[in-house]
Amino acid sequence: MTPPSFSDKDGLVDLQVPTPSEQPSSKSAYLNAISPLTNAWNRYSEWRTSFDLPNPGSTENLQKEVKATLATNFLFEGGRADLTKNLSANPAFQVTHSFALGSQANPSSYNFAAIFANENVFMQGGFDHDGNVNGRMNQGWTANSVTKLQGQFSTQVGHNMLQIEHDYQGTDYNLNAKALNIWPADLTGVYIGSYLQSFTKNLALGVEGFYHRQAPDLTELSTSYLAKYTGDNKDWIATAQLQPSGILQSTYWQKLSEKVEVAAELQVIATPMRRDAIATLGAKYDLRMSTFRAQVDSTGKVSALLEQRFAPSLAFLLSGEIDHFKNTAKVGAGVMIESSSLTPEEMGLPPQP
Repeated sequence: MTPPSFSDKDGLVDLQVPTPSEQPSSKSAYLNAISPLTNAWNRYSEWRTSFDLPNPGSTENLQKEVKATLATNFLFEGGRADLTKNLSANPAFQVTHSFALGSQANPSSYNFAAIFANENVFMQGGFDHDGNVNGRMNQGWTANSVTKLQGQFSTQVGHNMLQIEHDYQGTDYNLNAKALNIWPADLTGVYIGSYLQSFTKNLALGVEGFYHRQAPDLTELSTSYLAKYTGDNKDWIATAQLQPSGILQSTYWQKLSEKVEVAAELQVIATPMRRDAIATLGAKYDLRMSTFRAQVDSTGKVSALLEQRFAPSLAFLLSGEIDHFKNTAKVGAGVMIESSSLTPEEMGLPPQP
Protein backbone atom coordinates (compact mmCIF):
# COMPACT_ATOMS: atom_id res chain seq x y z
CA MET A 1 0.00 0.00 0.00
CA THR A 2 1.37 3.43 -0.95
CA PRO A 3 2.03 5.54 2.20
CA PRO A 4 0.33 8.97 2.48
CA SER A 5 2.42 12.03 1.50
CA PHE A 6 2.65 15.45 3.18
CA SER A 7 2.95 18.87 1.51
CA ASP A 8 3.45 22.32 3.03
CA LYS A 9 1.39 24.95 1.27
CA ASP A 10 0.85 28.43 2.77
CA GLY A 11 1.94 27.10 6.15
CA LEU A 12 -0.70 24.39 6.13
CA VAL A 13 -0.04 20.72 6.15
CA ASP A 14 -1.93 18.86 3.43
CA LEU A 15 -2.32 15.15 4.03
CA GLN A 16 -2.51 13.46 0.62
CA VAL A 17 -3.94 9.91 0.71
CA PRO A 18 -3.91 7.81 -2.48
CA THR A 19 -7.31 7.38 -4.06
CA PRO A 20 -8.80 3.88 -4.18
CA SER A 21 -8.02 3.70 -7.91
CA GLU A 22 -4.34 4.27 -7.13
CA GLN A 23 -4.25 1.48 -4.52
CA PRO A 24 -3.50 -1.97 -5.95
CA SER A 25 -6.49 -4.30 -5.34
CA SER A 26 -6.09 -7.73 -3.80
CA LYS A 27 -7.92 -9.27 -6.78
CA SER A 28 -5.44 -7.94 -9.34
CA ALA A 29 -2.55 -9.09 -7.15
CA TYR A 30 -4.08 -12.57 -7.00
CA LEU A 31 -4.53 -12.66 -10.78
CA ASN A 32 -0.95 -11.57 -11.32
CA ALA A 33 0.24 -14.32 -8.99
CA ILE A 34 -1.58 -17.11 -10.84
CA SER A 35 -1.09 -15.70 -14.35
CA PRO A 36 1.81 -18.12 -15.10
CA LEU A 37 -0.47 -21.06 -14.33
CA THR A 38 -3.38 -19.72 -16.37
CA ASN A 39 -1.11 -18.94 -19.30
CA ALA A 40 0.35 -22.44 -19.19
CA TRP A 41 -3.13 -23.96 -19.06
CA ASN A 42 -4.32 -21.83 -21.99
CA ARG A 43 -1.33 -22.89 -24.08
CA TYR A 44 -1.99 -26.53 -23.14
CA SER A 45 -5.68 -26.19 -24.11
CA GLU A 46 -4.76 -24.62 -27.46
CA TRP A 47 -2.28 -27.44 -28.07
CA ARG A 48 -4.94 -30.08 -27.40
CA THR A 49 -7.50 -28.25 -29.54
CA SER A 50 -5.07 -28.23 -32.48
CA PHE A 51 -5.35 -32.04 -32.70
CA ASP A 52 -9.12 -31.72 -33.39
CA LEU A 53 -9.90 -34.92 -31.50
CA PRO A 54 -13.56 -36.01 -31.20
CA ASN A 55 -15.45 -36.62 -27.99
CA PRO A 56 -15.31 -40.40 -27.28
CA GLY A 57 -18.75 -40.52 -25.67
CA SER A 58 -19.59 -41.67 -22.16
CA THR A 59 -18.49 -44.93 -20.59
CA GLU A 60 -22.13 -45.87 -20.09
CA ASN A 61 -22.70 -45.65 -23.85
CA LEU A 62 -19.49 -47.46 -24.78
CA GLN A 63 -21.51 -50.36 -26.22
CA LYS A 64 -24.61 -48.40 -27.19
CA GLU A 65 -24.65 -49.49 -30.85
CA VAL A 66 -24.22 -53.17 -29.95
CA LYS A 67 -27.01 -53.09 -27.37
CA ALA A 68 -29.34 -51.43 -29.89
CA THR A 69 -28.59 -54.11 -32.50
CA LEU A 70 -28.75 -57.29 -30.42
CA ALA A 71 -32.16 -58.58 -29.37
CA THR A 72 -31.10 -59.35 -25.78
CA ASN A 73 -32.47 -56.14 -24.25
CA PHE A 74 -35.76 -56.32 -26.21
CA LEU A 75 -36.87 -59.93 -25.74
CA PHE A 76 -39.91 -60.67 -23.58
CA GLU A 77 -42.23 -63.58 -22.81
CA GLY A 78 -46.00 -63.83 -22.63
CA GLY A 79 -48.37 -61.00 -23.45
CA ARG A 80 -47.48 -57.33 -23.35
CA ALA A 81 -49.33 -54.10 -24.03
CA ASP A 82 -48.07 -50.51 -23.85
CA LEU A 83 -50.60 -47.70 -24.10
CA THR A 84 -49.05 -44.22 -24.43
CA LYS A 85 -50.77 -40.86 -24.56
CA ASN A 86 -49.00 -37.61 -25.48
CA LEU A 87 -50.39 -34.67 -23.53
CA SER A 88 -47.94 -31.96 -24.54
CA ALA A 89 -45.25 -31.42 -27.16
CA ASN A 90 -43.30 -28.49 -25.70
CA PRO A 91 -42.51 -29.27 -22.98
CA ALA A 92 -42.87 -32.98 -23.74
CA PHE A 93 -45.27 -34.75 -21.40
CA GLN A 94 -46.64 -38.25 -21.84
CA VAL A 95 -48.07 -41.08 -19.74
CA THR A 96 -47.85 -44.83 -20.36
CA HIS A 97 -49.82 -47.81 -19.07
CA SER A 98 -47.94 -51.11 -19.39
CA PHE A 99 -49.41 -54.59 -18.93
CA ALA A 100 -47.50 -57.90 -18.85
CA LEU A 101 -49.29 -61.29 -18.76
CA GLY A 102 -48.47 -64.98 -18.98
CA SER A 103 -44.72 -64.99 -18.32
CA GLN A 104 -43.23 -68.14 -16.73
CA ALA A 105 -40.36 -66.26 -15.09
CA ASN A 106 -42.28 -63.19 -13.87
CA PRO A 107 -45.87 -62.84 -12.65
CA SER A 108 -48.43 -60.63 -14.33
CA SER A 109 -47.81 -56.95 -13.67
CA TYR A 110 -49.06 -53.44 -14.32
CA ASN A 111 -46.90 -50.33 -14.48
CA PHE A 112 -47.76 -46.67 -14.83
CA ALA A 113 -45.09 -44.25 -16.05
CA ALA A 114 -44.91 -40.55 -16.87
CA ILE A 115 -42.26 -38.53 -18.71
CA PHE A 116 -41.65 -34.78 -18.63
CA ALA A 117 -38.86 -33.13 -20.61
CA ASN A 118 -37.77 -29.71 -21.79
CA GLU A 119 -34.46 -28.29 -22.96
CA ASN A 120 -32.67 -28.69 -19.61
CA VAL A 121 -34.72 -31.14 -17.52
CA PHE A 122 -35.77 -34.74 -18.07
CA MET A 123 -37.96 -36.50 -15.50
CA GLN A 124 -39.37 -40.01 -15.60
CA GLY A 125 -41.26 -41.83 -12.88
CA GLY A 126 -43.53 -44.80 -12.40
CA PHE A 127 -45.00 -47.37 -10.04
CA ASP A 128 -46.34 -50.91 -10.35
CA HIS A 129 -49.18 -52.89 -8.80
CA ASP A 130 -46.97 -54.04 -5.90
CA GLY A 131 -46.29 -50.48 -4.78
CA ASN A 132 -42.72 -50.29 -6.10
CA VAL A 133 -41.78 -46.76 -7.13
CA ASN A 134 -38.95 -45.72 -9.42
CA GLY A 135 -37.87 -42.44 -10.92
CA ARG A 136 -34.99 -40.54 -12.44
CA MET A 137 -34.19 -36.95 -13.27
CA ASN A 138 -31.53 -35.38 -15.50
CA GLN A 139 -30.61 -31.74 -14.99
CA GLY A 140 -28.54 -30.17 -17.73
CA TRP A 141 -26.47 -27.24 -16.46
CA THR A 142 -24.74 -26.67 -19.79
CA ALA A 143 -24.60 -28.54 -23.07
CA ASN A 144 -21.72 -30.63 -21.69
CA SER A 145 -22.55 -30.94 -17.98
CA VAL A 146 -25.45 -33.08 -16.71
CA THR A 147 -26.40 -34.21 -13.21
CA LYS A 148 -28.51 -37.36 -12.92
CA LEU A 149 -30.54 -38.64 -9.98
CA GLN A 150 -32.12 -42.08 -9.94
CA GLY A 151 -34.08 -43.86 -7.22
CA GLN A 152 -35.95 -47.08 -6.64
CA PHE A 153 -38.11 -47.81 -3.61
CA SER A 154 -39.40 -51.34 -3.25
CA THR A 155 -41.49 -53.28 -0.78
CA GLN A 156 -38.85 -56.04 -0.93
CA VAL A 157 -35.87 -55.82 1.38
CA GLY A 158 -32.61 -55.10 -0.41
CA HIS A 159 -34.19 -53.70 -3.58
CA ASN A 160 -34.07 -50.02 -2.61
CA MET A 161 -31.56 -47.88 -4.47
CA LEU A 162 -30.59 -44.22 -4.66
CA GLN A 163 -27.95 -43.06 -7.12
CA ILE A 164 -26.52 -39.65 -7.93
CA GLU A 165 -24.33 -39.14 -10.97
CA HIS A 166 -22.60 -36.34 -12.82
CA ASP A 167 -21.41 -36.56 -16.41
CA TYR A 168 -19.13 -34.03 -18.09
CA GLN A 169 -18.23 -34.14 -21.78
CA GLY A 170 -15.06 -32.29 -22.68
CA THR A 171 -13.83 -31.54 -26.15
CA ASP A 172 -11.92 -34.82 -26.43
CA TYR A 173 -12.72 -36.63 -23.18
CA ASN A 174 -15.56 -37.73 -20.93
CA LEU A 175 -15.61 -37.70 -17.12
CA ASN A 176 -18.25 -39.48 -15.05
CA ALA A 177 -18.78 -40.01 -11.31
CA LYS A 178 -21.48 -42.06 -9.55
CA ALA A 179 -22.44 -42.76 -5.96
CA LEU A 180 -24.97 -45.43 -4.94
CA ASN A 181 -26.70 -45.90 -1.59
CA ILE A 182 -24.42 -43.61 0.38
CA TRP A 183 -24.91 -43.45 4.14
CA PRO A 184 -23.69 -40.03 5.37
CA ALA A 185 -22.77 -41.24 8.86
CA ASP A 186 -19.91 -43.54 7.82
CA LEU A 187 -19.83 -42.90 4.02
CA THR A 188 -20.62 -46.52 3.21
CA GLY A 189 -21.90 -47.20 -0.27
CA VAL A 190 -20.68 -47.74 -3.82
CA TYR A 191 -18.54 -45.20 -5.70
CA ILE A 192 -17.79 -45.45 -9.43
CA GLY A 193 -15.63 -43.09 -11.46
CA SER A 194 -14.57 -43.28 -15.10
CA TYR A 195 -12.45 -41.30 -17.55
CA LEU A 196 -12.39 -41.83 -21.32
CA GLN A 197 -9.88 -39.93 -23.47
CA SER A 198 -9.45 -39.75 -27.26
CA PHE A 199 -5.81 -40.22 -28.28
CA THR A 200 -6.43 -40.21 -32.03
CA LYS A 201 -9.48 -39.59 -34.20
CA ASN A 202 -10.17 -43.33 -34.06
CA LEU A 203 -8.79 -44.58 -30.73
CA ALA A 204 -10.03 -43.76 -27.23
CA LEU A 205 -8.69 -45.27 -24.00
CA GLY A 206 -10.03 -45.00 -20.48
CA VAL A 207 -10.19 -46.37 -16.98
CA GLU A 208 -13.07 -47.07 -14.59
CA GLY A 209 -12.75 -47.50 -10.83
CA PHE A 210 -15.19 -49.31 -8.55
CA TYR A 211 -15.01 -48.73 -4.79
CA HIS A 212 -17.41 -50.57 -2.47
CA ARG A 213 -17.39 -49.51 1.17
CA GLN A 214 -19.57 -52.07 2.91
CA ALA A 215 -18.35 -50.99 6.37
CA PRO A 216 -15.65 -48.64 7.67
CA ASP A 217 -13.30 -51.63 8.00
CA LEU A 218 -14.55 -53.63 4.98
CA THR A 219 -13.84 -52.15 1.56
CA GLU A 220 -13.38 -53.44 -1.98
CA LEU A 221 -11.57 -51.73 -4.84
CA SER A 222 -11.41 -52.85 -8.47
CA THR A 223 -10.34 -51.24 -11.71
CA SER A 224 -11.20 -51.92 -15.35
CA TYR A 225 -9.55 -50.63 -18.50
CA LEU A 226 -11.53 -49.44 -21.53
CA ALA A 227 -10.73 -49.17 -25.23
CA LYS A 228 -12.81 -47.97 -28.17
CA TYR A 229 -11.81 -47.90 -31.84
CA THR A 230 -14.05 -46.22 -34.42
CA GLY A 231 -13.73 -46.54 -38.19
CA ASP A 232 -12.89 -43.55 -40.35
CA ASN A 233 -16.47 -43.31 -41.63
CA LYS A 234 -17.96 -44.27 -38.24
CA ASP A 235 -19.47 -47.33 -39.90
CA TRP A 236 -17.86 -49.79 -37.47
CA ILE A 237 -16.89 -49.68 -33.78
CA ALA A 238 -14.87 -52.12 -31.70
CA THR A 239 -14.72 -51.92 -27.88
CA ALA A 240 -13.04 -53.83 -25.09
CA GLN A 241 -13.31 -53.76 -21.30
CA LEU A 242 -10.75 -55.65 -19.22
CA GLN A 243 -10.70 -56.28 -15.48
CA PRO A 244 -7.40 -57.47 -13.96
CA SER A 245 -9.32 -60.12 -12.03
CA GLY A 246 -9.74 -62.03 -15.32
CA ILE A 247 -12.92 -60.72 -16.97
CA LEU A 248 -12.92 -59.51 -20.59
CA GLN A 249 -15.84 -58.12 -22.56
CA SER A 250 -15.34 -57.14 -26.18
CA THR A 251 -17.84 -56.02 -28.84
CA TYR A 252 -17.90 -55.27 -32.54
CA TRP A 253 -20.57 -53.35 -34.46
CA GLN A 254 -20.78 -52.56 -38.16
CA LYS A 255 -23.29 -50.78 -40.33
CA LEU A 256 -23.46 -52.72 -43.59
CA SER A 257 -26.02 -50.44 -45.23
CA GLU A 258 -28.66 -47.90 -44.34
CA LYS A 259 -30.98 -50.72 -43.29
CA VAL A 260 -28.68 -53.50 -42.04
CA GLU A 261 -26.49 -53.57 -38.91
CA VAL A 262 -24.57 -56.48 -37.38
CA ALA A 263 -23.02 -56.88 -33.93
CA ALA A 264 -20.91 -59.41 -32.03
CA GLU A 265 -20.17 -59.71 -28.33
CA LEU A 266 -17.67 -61.87 -26.46
CA GLN A 267 -17.57 -62.31 -22.68
CA VAL A 268 -14.67 -64.25 -21.16
CA ILE A 269 -14.37 -65.11 -17.47
CA ALA A 270 -11.01 -66.60 -16.43
CA THR A 271 -10.90 -66.41 -12.64
CA PRO A 272 -9.61 -69.03 -10.19
CA MET A 273 -13.21 -69.84 -9.26
CA ARG A 274 -14.77 -69.87 -12.73
CA ARG A 275 -13.79 -70.28 -16.36
CA ASP A 276 -16.46 -69.53 -18.95
CA ALA A 277 -17.02 -67.75 -22.26
CA ILE A 278 -20.13 -66.66 -24.15
CA ALA A 279 -20.16 -65.39 -27.74
CA THR A 280 -23.19 -63.68 -29.29
CA LEU A 281 -23.81 -62.71 -32.91
CA GLY A 282 -26.81 -60.67 -34.05
CA ALA A 283 -28.23 -58.60 -36.88
CA LYS A 284 -30.80 -55.84 -37.21
CA TYR A 285 -32.89 -55.05 -40.29
CA ASP A 286 -34.76 -51.76 -40.57
CA LEU A 287 -37.47 -52.03 -43.19
CA ARG A 288 -39.98 -49.39 -44.25
CA MET A 289 -42.52 -50.09 -41.51
CA SER A 290 -40.81 -52.75 -39.40
CA THR A 291 -37.65 -53.69 -37.53
CA PHE A 292 -36.37 -57.25 -37.28
CA ARG A 293 -33.64 -58.44 -34.88
CA ALA A 294 -32.11 -61.91 -34.84
CA GLN A 295 -29.27 -63.38 -32.79
CA VAL A 296 -27.55 -66.64 -31.85
CA ASP A 297 -25.11 -67.35 -29.03
CA SER A 298 -22.73 -70.09 -27.97
CA THR A 299 -25.10 -71.40 -25.27
CA GLY A 300 -27.44 -72.76 -27.94
CA LYS A 301 -30.01 -69.96 -27.86
CA VAL A 302 -31.57 -68.61 -31.05
CA SER A 303 -33.67 -65.45 -30.64
CA ALA A 304 -35.68 -63.15 -32.85
CA LEU A 305 -37.81 -60.04 -32.38
CA LEU A 306 -40.14 -58.40 -34.88
CA GLU A 307 -41.61 -54.92 -34.46
CA GLN A 308 -44.20 -54.25 -37.14
CA ARG A 309 -45.82 -50.84 -37.43
CA PHE A 310 -49.21 -50.71 -39.11
CA ALA A 311 -49.48 -46.98 -38.47
CA PRO A 312 -47.32 -44.34 -36.76
CA SER A 313 -49.33 -44.89 -33.57
CA LEU A 314 -49.81 -48.69 -33.74
CA ALA A 315 -47.12 -51.38 -33.55
CA PHE A 316 -47.22 -55.15 -33.09
CA LEU A 317 -44.38 -57.03 -31.35
CA LEU A 318 -43.50 -60.71 -31.68
CA SER A 319 -40.64 -62.22 -29.63
CA GLY A 320 -39.27 -65.75 -29.65
CA GLU A 321 -36.34 -67.67 -28.17
CA ILE A 322 -35.33 -71.33 -28.49
CA ASP A 323 -32.75 -72.96 -26.23
CA HIS A 324 -31.50 -76.04 -28.11
CA PHE A 325 -29.33 -77.32 -25.25
CA LYS A 326 -32.15 -77.18 -22.66
CA ASN A 327 -34.89 -77.98 -25.19
CA THR A 328 -37.05 -75.02 -24.09
CA ALA A 329 -38.77 -72.18 -25.91
CA LYS A 330 -40.20 -68.79 -25.00
CA VAL A 331 -42.73 -66.81 -27.04
CA GLY A 332 -44.10 -63.33 -26.51
CA ALA A 333 -46.61 -61.14 -28.29
CA GLY A 334 -47.33 -57.48 -27.64
CA VAL A 335 -48.93 -54.35 -28.93
CA MET A 336 -47.93 -50.69 -28.63
CA ILE A 337 -50.63 -48.04 -29.04
CA GLU A 338 -49.90 -44.34 -28.96
CA SER A 339 -52.56 -41.68 -28.89
CA SER A 340 -52.39 -37.93 -28.64
CA SER A 341 -54.66 -35.02 -27.83
CA LEU A 342 -52.41 -32.66 -29.81
CA THR A 343 -53.27 -31.13 -33.15
CA PRO A 344 -51.12 -32.00 -36.19
CA GLU A 345 -49.57 -28.53 -36.00
CA GLU A 346 -48.61 -29.07 -32.34
CA MET A 347 -47.02 -32.40 -33.24
CA GLY A 348 -44.96 -30.79 -35.99
CA LEU A 349 -46.93 -32.39 -38.85
CA PRO A 350 -48.13 -30.50 -41.91
CA PRO A 351 -51.71 -29.19 -41.72
CA GLN A 352 -54.31 -31.71 -42.75
CA PRO A 353 -56.43 -30.81 -45.81
